[in-house]
Amino acid sequence: MISWYDSMEALFRSTHHRLRPLKRGWLILLVVALTLIHAAPGFSSDNDTELWNSLRSGNSLVLIRHAIAPGTGDPNHFKLGDCSTQRNLSAAGRAQAQAIGRQFRAHGIKKARVFSSQWCRCMETAELLELGPVIELPELNSFFQQYERRDVQTQHLKKWLKRATFDHPLVLVTHQVNITGLTDFYPASGEMVIIKSSDSGEILVLGSIETD
Repeated sequence: MISWYDSMEALFRSTHHRLRPLKRGWLILLVVALTLIHAAPGFSSDNDTELWNSLRSGNSLVLIRHAIAPGTGDPNHFKLGDCSTQRNLSAAGRAQAQAIGRQFRAHGIKKARVFSSQWCRCMETAELLELGPVIELPELNSFFQQYERRDVQTQHLKKWLKRATFDHPLVLVTHQVNITGLTDFYPASGEMVIIKSSDSGEILVLGSIETD
C-alpha cells in the first residue's frame, strides 16, 4: 500500500523537472508543510473526537501546560506560595484557561479529578477550568531552574500515574518541561496532551488538543 508521503514524493518527482527553480522551491516547502500537518497529533476533528471520548471513558488522562504566562522561568526571588514572586497568567492566559474549561464541558466532561503543580500559574489555570476542587501535586512542580531533577522527578510522576485511579476524568496541570520530560512532546501554552500509561509504566501519547 502506498503511503501518503510516498504519494507526495511521487508527485514531486513527476513534476519538478518541468518547474522553474523558484517554483520547485515553493513545492518543496509545500510538501514539507503538508507532511508536518499530516503527522501532527490532534490535527483532525475526527481525532479530537476520539481523544475526548477516551477522556470521558477513563481510558486516558490529560496533561495541560498552564495557560499563557508571559516570560520564561521565574524571578530569582521566587518563593513557593507567594504569587507576587512568580511569573503569573496574563489576562489572555486567564481567558485561555476559562476557554479550556468550556471545551471540557462542551464535550460532556463537567467534573474531573484535577491535580496541579504548586506554582501559581498552574493553580490558577486549574481553578479557572471549573471542573472541581484542585489538589496540589508536588510531582507536577517545575524543574526548569533545577534541570538536574528531571529524571528523578519524571520517575516519581510515572509511579504516581501507575497508582492513579480513573473513577473520573483525570486532569493534570503542569509545565512544559514536565510534559516534555514525560512524553518527549513540546506543548504550547494551554495545550492538552492526552496520554495513557501502560501496565509496564510506559507513557503513550494519544494526541493533543490546542486552545486559542
